[in-house]
Amino acid sequence: MMIKSRRSFLKVAGIAAIGMGAAPVMNLAASEPHGSAQPVISKNEEALHAKRWGMVIDTSKLNEEVAEAVREACHKAHNVPDFTMTPDPEKYPGTRPFRDGQDIKWIWPEQFHYAFPDKEDEFLAEKFHHLPFLVTCNHCKNAPCVQACPTQATFKREDGIVLMDFHRCIGCRFCMAACPYGARSFNFRDPRPFIEETVPGFPTRSKGVVEKCNLCAERLAKGEQPHCVEASKGAIVVGDLEDPESEIRGLLKEHYTIRRKQELGTEPSVYYIV
Repeated sequence: MMIKSRRSFLKVAGIAAIGMGAAPVMNLAASEPHGSAQPVISKNEEALHAKRWGMVIDTSKLNEEVAEAVREACHKAHNVPDFTMTPDPEKYPGTRPFRDGQDIKWIWPEQFHYAFPDKEDEFLAEKFHHLPFLVTCNHCKNAPCVQACPTQATFKREDGIVLMDFHRCIGCRFCMAACPYGARSFNFRDPRPFIEETVPGFPTRSKGVVEKCNLCAERLAKGEQPHCVEASKGAIVVGDLEDPESEIRGLLKEHYTIRRKQELGTEPSVYYIV
């Protein structure tokens, strides 16, 4: 049975690799999958739209307190587990914390030399050594994770948001290997016991599933800003990169910005004002 399952998986992976050129068609079908683990989203006249969503992070407005508030708001709203916490012994007897670094992260503060290894300089301004640079999924224009996924569990919408269909994920972690930003996490065990208070409006995941930032697609569909934007005190702006009149384009015109590992050709949609 194990050999048969492995052969079936390799067959699917091989077909996916050969059919990369057909990815856009398959992605369209995967954007509204039957039994999707994504929140049920209905059309709303107040929904926020963009030809290509992007994010600008103003590092001058970030400090450790703001960065932690952003991380906490995002993780709490999306039921991101904390494997270092001790689960409720009555509900999950015998379940112990997971302390070997296999944590789940959607958005988190990182040091400059880790976030931008290609921009490290011997005489780098001292302030950059102490700033918390918030990093997350870059929702790349040329997303390698989408091409690497053999089941289309990872797919990109027409508006540029890269999403996960948790039900389709088979845990192969090809997308994690393809992502050059370390923006994806894998659930090595059932994450549900490690969620302090489950938010009913967003699905929980299961063991063996990859997860990441979804740019709060469920909130944009309701006309609301992402949780990170609301918690950032003006440090994060999300908008339409294709609209010359949008706030985000105004910021890009006014300030010098950098992107992570831009030389790789992935075209990240997250910009940093420095």
